[in-house]
Amino acid sequence: MGKGELAEELFLKGYNCAQAVAGAFAEDIGMDFDTAVKTVSSFGGGMGRLREVCGAVSGMFFVAGALYGYSDPKDYAAKKEHYERIRYLAEKFKEQTGSIVCRELLGAEGKDAGGAPLKRTEEYYQKRPCPKMVFLAADIMETYKKDMEKRGGIA
Repeated sequence: MGKGELAEELFLKGYNCAQAVAGAFAEDIGMDFDTAVKTVSSFGGGMGRLREVCGAVSGMFFVAGALYGYSDPKDYAAKKEHYERIRYLAEKFKEQTGSIVCRELLGAEGKDAGGAPLKRTEEYYQKRPCPKMVFLAADIMETYKKDMEKRGGIA
């Protein structure tokens, strides 16, 4: 099973969009599943249902940071390389969706979502593109990771 399918399965089990993507990569990033999903739990619903950056995208960025991020704040080259990586991943997502912003993806511009999560019903899944978004973000990250491995880890 690919990471896209796994992320979608996790979302359909009730994990938020960020958790679904991060959870799909927990083993790859050297984290136990519970730590990974707990760490990104704030990013669901476009960051606590603020409808900002899509949680699937935030989950993808989290995985990218865990795999390829930098730790030396003075390493300008590493920082630049990582920011370019994040912009690349965002662009790949936008190519297929038109946006990385939750409210735009949901067609909820100008609407206050409130903080309470909605119950996951059949109607919920019919109205939301979220399963497709988590699949896409995880698939993009998996493809990027495979490409990096083919090149010997060189971005």
